[in-house]
Amino acid sequence: MANDKFLFNSTQRAGTPARRSGVIGTHCEGTIGETAPALDHLVIAASTLAEGVAWCEQTLGVSPGPGGAHPLFGTHNRLLRLQTETAQACYLEIIAIDPAATPQRAAPLARWFDLDQSALQAQLRERGPQLVHWVLRVPDINATLNAWQALGIDRGPALTASRPMPQGLLQWRISVRGDGQRLMGGALPTLIEWGDQHPCDAMPDSGLTLSALTLHAPDTTALQSALAQAKLHNPAVQLCSAPAGLSARLRTPRGDLTLTHTSP
Repeated sequence: MANDKFLFNSTQRAGTPARRSGVIGTHCEGTIGETAPALDHLVIAASTLAEGVAWCEQTLGVSPGPGGAHPLFGTHNRLLRLQTETAQACYLEIIAIDPAATPQRAAPLARWFDLDQSALQAQLRERGPQLVHWVLRVPDINATLNAWQALGIDRGPALTASRPMPQGLLQWRISVRGDGQRLMGGALPTLIEWGDQHPCDAMPDSGLTLSALTLHAPDTTALQSALAQAKLHNPAVQLCSAPAGLSARLRTPRGDLTLTHTSP
């Protein structure tokens, strides 16, 4: 795949999103031991994991670290630690459908992050790997799901998942709808509650820093309400009145850049 496919469509060097309508809360410190909700990770989707790795090396200037397989969804990933100004554990996930795996979550149940959606698959084939979503870490996933349900937001049930790591079994609970939809063009986060370990526990510094995550929505009211109910307080997470999607501003070995996604 040509380099311009990676660089032109999904990134903007030294760019910043426009028309920001507000920020979420105030400074909040902590690591994986914190009890406050926090930005857990960014999701980069790719047609194949090999394409995702090539995109990472060419666009961000670093090679992703190891990841693992997700038998429940038939996907696999590679991971990179992200530094943040709040010093919270955060990482970047490159994920793709594993062609050698059959999901344990059988049809008609869909894979997470809209990876089965034909429009997103076409966008990935045309434009290459790109930021599509983000995940919010919460201390009590059931409480947040119930709060969102009261707002009329069906984020799906909390599923239990795990994968082995050299340090032991990595376990988590994550909200996934039966149709696999991200909602609000990927701007509304998936929720995750980790067990005793977190992927960042074993990740070295990658040289990447997340400066800002901007969430795009034509009307930010519902998104603002959902994040307020989730009790997210992070000045790096901002809202923007724009077509549904999201963007992330990163400092990388290749310079500052902005990854942008507009929902297909």
